Amino acid sequence: MQADGDAVTDSNPHLASCCQLLELLLRKGLQRYCRLSALSLAVEQTKACKKLISAQGRGRFLLRLALSRKILPQFITHLLHTPRVLESNSNCHLSEPFMSLLLVLSHKEFKLVMENCSFLDESWLLPVYETYDVVPCRDVGLVLRYLRGRVFVLDLTPGSQADFDKFICRGDVIDEINGTSLRNSKSGQAGVVLSQLKGCPLSLSVVRWKAQDGTVFRPLIKLLQLLRMENPDLQLGPTPPQHPSSKGQISSPTQCLKEGRQTILSFCEDLFVHHYPEISCVGRLNQPDYTIFAFCVADSPETPLSTGFCCVVLRARTIKECEEIVCRIATGFKHTEWFV
Repeated sequence: MQADGDAVTDSNPHLASCCQLLELLLRKGLQRYCRLSALSLAVEQTKACKKLISAQGRGRFLLRLALSRKILPQFITHLLHTPRVLESNSNCHLSEPFMSLLLVLSHKEFKLVMENCSFLDESWLLPVYETYDVVPCRDVGLVLRYLRGRVFVLDLTPGSQADFDKFICRGDVIDEINGTSLRNSKSGQAGVVLSQLKGCPLSLSVVRWKAQDGTVFRPLIKLLQLLRMENPDLQLGPTPPQHPSSKGQISSPTQCLKEGRQTILSFCEDLFVHHYPEISCVGRLNQPDYTIFAFCVADSPETPLSTGFCCVVLRARTIKECEEIVCRIATGFKHTEWFV
């Protein structure tokens, strides 16, 4: 990890083996003891996580949380000063070199997606985890299947918002809807949440069944096989292209629109924003190497000195890319829920 130099993210190939080694060491040297007085905030956050079912999953979540907050050395120091927590004193002479290695880890910056924890009960392997913001619409267009506490996408309704945006595909798992965890959910629970949020902006956190390199997420293999047995016609499509509103293991592209519906492409660059009274028109300007274009959007309530409309000026590399952005924005209006 030191040789890598950069911050440690969920995509780091050494992260899983490092966490697994720490887990084995702590399991060997500690007894079960729940009344830890120090670092209670991290412990309480772990206990409150509804995505974790087993003690193993909670322990792994706490370990990742301690790495992210650089509190693992303090955590172990507290345990070493609690004799009844220690399984045996025969290896106490190894605590000093162990602590020195933990201090090395504490100097690394861990940028881990803590929401990506639904599979820690089963494995240290983590899936591709992305969050997508959906426009307010009457029907997202997802056909769901509940299997062993997971909410799978079985199909997409033709012509729906999900079918048009391609932000999700068959076989993906919906992990959260607007922050509400669907882990260990019962049949119909996701539909109830979606119906309650009908016409409201939606934020869907999705576990991808397949990574960008084509490898299937191993903990999902048996569940996907069960899905195919129940529905032989199930066709698992390619991994959807990453959307700029997504968050997770893959770095997100440049965000061009700060408010409203985020129909943005990675080649787009936000140049500047003017309030509508400060401009005379919107349009497109062709340059040899790129295209500058602009359009008006409504101000958000948080905008200081709101004037009602804002002119967003953007730059794309080619005319074709510019037209694609504008067409995606225009097409989005077909699925948007309007309120007067």
